[in-house]
Amino acid sequence: MGLLEGKRLLITGVITDASIAFSVARVAQEQGAEVILTGFGRMSLVTRVAAKLPKPAPVIELDVTDPEHLSGLADKVREHVDGLDGVVHSIGFAPASLLGGGFLDAPYADVSTAMEVSAFSLKSLAVAALPLFGDSGGSVVGLTFDARVAWPAYDWMGVAKAALESTSRYLARELGPRKIRVNLIAAGPIRTMAAKSIPGFSTFEDAWDGRAPLGWDNSNAEPVGLSCAALLSDFFPATTGEMIHVDGGFHAMGV
Repeated sequence: MGLLEGKRLLITGVITDASIAFSVARVAQEQGAEVILTGFGRMSLVTRVAAKLPKPAPVIELDVTDPEHLSGLADKVREHVDGLDGVVHSIGFAPASLLGGGFLDAPYADVSTAMEVSAFSLKSLAVAALPLFGDSGGSVVGLTFDARVAWPAYDWMGVAKAALESTSRYLARELGPRKIRVNLIAAGPIRTMAAKSIPGFSTFEDAWDGRAPLGWDNSNAEPVGLSCAALLSDFFPATTGEMIHVDGGFHAMGV
């Protein structure tokens, strides 16, 4: 019997099979969960990638900035399952002006977009999914890149991730009475499509090389998927508002 046997999960953010969310979905299925994916903008691509999972998963179109998509999410999910036990938020976007060293010149309109898509969307997604959680509650898990420090090139996306991390703590406070846990995983750098769009991404990869005491394979998202599965399971019943580092131990090391 798998760790997630009988769990019904909504997983966002699958774009390619290199996406962290794809590893989360694959591990979840292997552990017995029924998985539904969401996608936006490249639905045919997401559908093709969904077919690569151990069990083909249904895909729902979801733009987290569209009120109609959010208000209709519960009904679309119910076309496939009768409720949810967990939601994975793996959504982030920043216009090019916000990355790569232009921190002082970035226009607020672009910053606002990054904040809405990358941080406010955690609240939007959680609220949209609320009607699907039962009396026993469940788990919301988000993915971040440790925003407690300033990173080269990451610029305003780092600020958006800091907002995401704060949002998760406030959600934990608000949803706790409903028995819904809200936690984040701070993953080390993974070579996803989104990561490759960050100018200077190799700087992150170079920093991890030799410094993470457990080592770090930036082409392997499975450790993140396994950790997400644990947080989505019943094995963390009293953990919420937490950020767990899955980065080979990099965060704990000095120079």
